[in-house]
Amino acid sequence: MTAVNTAKFSLITIAVGAVVMAFAHWVNVDYLYFASYTILQFIVLATAWNILGGYCGYVNFGSAAFFAMGAYSSVFMHKFYQVPIPVLIVIGAAVSGLAGLGMGYLTLRLRGSFFAIATLALAVVLQTLVVNWDFVGGSRGAYIIRPETLEFAGLTINYIEYLFFLMLSLAVLALITARTIERSQLGFGFATIRDDELAAEASGVPTLRVKLIATTISGAFMGMAGAPFPYYIGYLQPSSAFGLEYAVNSIAMPMIGGTTSWIGPLVGAILLGSAQQYATVTISSAVNLLIVGLMLVGFVIIAPNGIVGLVQERLRKWRQP
Repeated sequence: MTAVNTAKFSLITIAVGAVVMAFAHWVNVDYLYFASYTILQFIVLATAWNILGGYCGYVNFGSAAFFAMGAYSSVFMHKFYQVPIPVLIVIGAAVSGLAGLGMGYLTLRLRGSFFAIATLALAVVLQTLVVNWDFVGGSRGAYIIRPETLEFAGLTINYIEYLFFLMLSLAVLALITARTIERSQLGFGFATIRDDELAAEASGVPTLRVKLIATTISGAFMGMAGAPFPYYIGYLQPSSAFGLEYAVNSIAMPMIGGTTSWIGPLVGAILLGSAQQYATVTISSAVNLLIVGLMLVGFVIIAPNGIVGLVQERLRKWRQP
């Protein structure tokens, strides 16, 4: 690995984000913003899932629940007291982060498939609650009427361009956070839990505390990804917020890219997200889950450790005399 410190990496990531934003503004095609927003949203979700599932080894099937909590916290605030979307993102992070902390405290004593089933049950319980909560639309759903443009510093900005900028900023923040964790003492604690939790406990690692930090950070980022979603889609209903694609994609993308590095979810999200967006335009969005299944099976056979793991293995063989 190259020795790039966190400050340099942050500057590089922000610079790349600025270039992406400038390119999108130069092309100025609305569909590019819509499609890119979805891919960036997947980057945030995949990175958030990987903090718990990849770094710690605890598979979370409840990603859609945390995403939906962020989305419905925005719907709640839209009806109760309207605030700017950046504030909604902070609120979504707080709500989902606290839910992640609570879920972790109740379920992290379980391991393996028992923990995965518990997180899936959380999504079912929350969806049932939302369906019966009339204030946020219940089973009927809720309309969020967004303006066409936004005035900022005397400039008129297309609203979808504004949403794209916000999600791009969240993706940059998620990647910087994931890489910082990976190379920190906290990241080493995550790795010891993933490799052998009993040995980590015997070595003095406060495993429960470390896992609670992971569930809180992971849940917070998923909530942040969901907070702008009602303004992006315009109409939010439980079936869209708790959609199977969010739970499946957030797991499949890190597995395709590689779960032990921050770059794996990024690679998987760009590859799988781009394929799904292309299929949505050329065929139908109904084939998106089929694409996930085919790519996941293919990469599990070809690259069990993901694309990043495959590349690293090939490089090691190439460097050997």
